Order: sequence, then C-alpha cells, then structure tokens
Amino acid sequence: MHKVYLELYHPARYNDLVLSGKLWTYLADLNEQAQNRLDCIIDQMKAAEGITEEFKARDQMAWVRAMNSIRSRAEEIIRSEMIYC
Repeated sequence: MHKVYLELYHPARYNDLVLSGKLWTYLADLNEQAQNRLDCIIDQMKAAEGITEEFKARDQMAWVRAMNSIRSRAEEIIRSEMIYC
C-alpha cells in the first residue's frame, strides 16, 4: 500500500528509492514496524476492553466479533499513521 502511495503522491521520493536500490529495504522495514505496532495496539485494545481467554472460552462468537472489531480499528490506525503519511 505504501509503495502505491509513494508512486501517486510522492513520485520524487519513490524514484529516489528505486534509483538508489533501497525501495524494497525501505518497504520491508516499514512493514516490520507496522506489524509490530499493530500487535502492540491490538494487545492494548484487548486489555482496555477486557477481551481475555476466559471470555473466549465462555462466548466464542462474541470473542470473534470483538477481535474482528479490534483488528479492524487497529489496522485503520496503522494505515493513517504509517502507510498513508
């Protein structure tokens, strides 16, 4: 996603990365940072909303709904903070 964003909105930066041969390293680093941040945000949201393994064992469908909601919100945060900036 960030590669396409760079191509469309920051073509000079994109061309500089391509010509220097650093594009894939840059994108891999960004991907790793985004994944780490996503995991951290999900853990924080789970703790704040009280989503536990006990809740999972008690009501699996509610747990799945809650986790899907948390993941969706966390991904949106990552997109706005890291991908499209």
